[in-house]
Amino acid sequence: MRISEVVDTTALEALNAWDDDDVAGVYISDMVSDIITGAQAGNVLVTLQTHKNLIAAANLVDVAMVVFVRDKRPADDVLELADKAGIPLFVSADDTWTYAVKLYELGMR
Repeated sequence: MRISEVVDTTALEALNAWDDDDVAGVYISDMVSDIITGAQAGNVLVTLQTHKNLIAAANLVDVAMVVFVRDKRPADDVLELADKAGIPLFVSADDTWTYAVKLYELGMR
């Protein structure tokens, strides 16, 4: 699956520029240490957290994209860090559970 398919099918709002890369799965967590040990390269990372440490963890793991749920939006310095790391950021109005169901219905695990 491609990022564009996830964006279009789940009605995401892009927060920064992005390339249409492959997505390999999904990982949902709000804990940086959990993301570092559990997420895999190419995952869609779904979270409520919007701080710089989250971007550092996402970069370390090499996630394909980050989706902030419940209309959470990071500060400008977080967007700048994500841009430098090449991590596309998106926002969903859905809560975590509702967004997870959408990804599941797309066949993502």
